[in-house]
Amino acid sequence: MKSEAHILIVDDDEAIRNLLHEFLKKRGMRVSVARDSEEMQDVLSRTPIDLLILDVMLPGKSGMEICRDIRMHSRIPIIMLTAITETTDRVVGLEMGADDYVSKPFDPRELLARVRAVLRRVDTSGPDRRLEPQIYKFAGWTMDCARRRLVSPDAVRVEFTTAEFNLLETLVKSAQRMLSRDQLLELAGSNAAYGYDRSVDILISRLRRKMEDDSRSPKLILTIRGGGYQFVPEVSTE
Repeated sequence: MKSEAHILIVDDDEAIRNLLHEFLKKRGMRVSVARDSEEMQDVLSRTPIDLLILDVMLPGKSGMEICRDIRMHSRIPIIMLTAITETTDRVVGLEMGADDYVSKPFDPRELLARVRAVLRRVDTSGPDRRLEPQIYKFAGWTMDCARRRLVSPDAVRVEFTTAEFNLLETLVKSAQRMLSRDQLLELAGSNAAYGYDRSVDILISRLRRKMEDDSRSPKLILTIRGGGYQFVPEVSTE
């Protein structure tokens, strides 16, 4: 994880912006803030950002719309801030491509833990990872774990969010084994991030839409009734 990650907080509540700015800054992070999508775009145009903390309820363009738009051209990690009673917000946020969510009101220490967890998941430079195989091939696909890339049999690079790639990597490394939802959450490092079974189903659905010829009749990732999921193809490594 970067020693001085740059975090952008997008929230129209000045008290929350100030609180998180000071809290994260004291923990060694560089922090920028924005009130809405326009100010966010201004920051993004001027400096690279490592992670985005994005409120769902914003004036003008909503956090959901912003998340959807960002995912059309970027894999920057996104943590959504949602109302505590709005389960729908969490589900829709995951479907839009968010990597994690935190419910309001929240403890800044919990948010810090989520930020660090997401940043660890996108950091592939650790020495332990270099000891593992980094290239996996299956059914004409090539997955490069070091570069976080997946190339289709037609030589087209497929874009993934952090959560999607982590789950796919877990499935590929456990090919032809049935994994329960709990196992997938734990092995993908997402048990703290999502914390409920529906999130796995949402991520699997997103993987199928990007990888399967017919997502309604999958051949790569099968659902095992009453059990979980299984990655079917044989996998080779380099």
